[in-house]
Amino acid sequence: MIAAGGRGRRLSGSVPKQFLSLAGGPILLRTIALFESVGSVKEIVLVVPKQHMERSIRLVRRARFRKVKEVVSGGAERQESVWNGLMAVSQTVDVVLVHDAVRPLVRPATIRAVIHEAYRMKAAVVGVRVKDTIKVEGRPGFYTSTLQRDRLWAVQTPQGFQKKLLLDAHKAAREAGYLGTDEASLVERLGVPVRIVEGDDWNVKITTRNDLLLARWLIRGKPR
Repeated sequence: MIAAGGRGRRLSGSVPKQFLSLAGGPILLRTIALFESVGSVKEIVLVVPKQHMERSIRLVRRARFRKVKEVVSGGAERQESVWNGLMAVSQTVDVVLVHDAVRPLVRPATIRAVIHEAYRMKAAVVGVRVKDTIKVEGRPGFYTSTLQRDRLWAVQTPQGFQKKLLLDAHKAAREAGYLGTDEASLVERLGVPVRIVEGDDWNVKITTRNDLLLARWLIRGKPR
């Protein structure tokens, strides 16, 4: 499942981030193509903002992707968007991956590793170790404590889960009115441990102009 956001937030101007150009085409199409290339990915459900459904469907049809099963409308929040996507996943699917459409540089090997660990451990996320020292702010402009860096991870996507577990986690969150920051936070509420798959710094989430410039530079083959 590839989520392109519920509200269609923009990097700049009037073009939503997933439609910005990267290596000659929209970011969204490059991300889908990566998952199409992985043999163990059997189907893709694309979740997009309601106002961009028609545009997304046209792009997908022109690209002639084989694995895109459905394009569905997102919600006001990420959690609602993922729920809508889950409702469109085939009943025969055992493991579901959730991935940000604006992470177009994830390595196929990373996708395969998350699938493997989700089958083995029920839940898995991609992460990278935090390199900077992290401070906890107290009153504005001052910090109160320093976190132990060697135990901190910055979590990326894809995040992978056995489908029944993710459905149960979403149902429990909906019943409690709980809004999590990601899918792993919903699973954690059920007491299920989440496996960390170590990723890399090139799995950039394009949210700023600098992110976009970095992604374009990386695609030109500099450190890849």
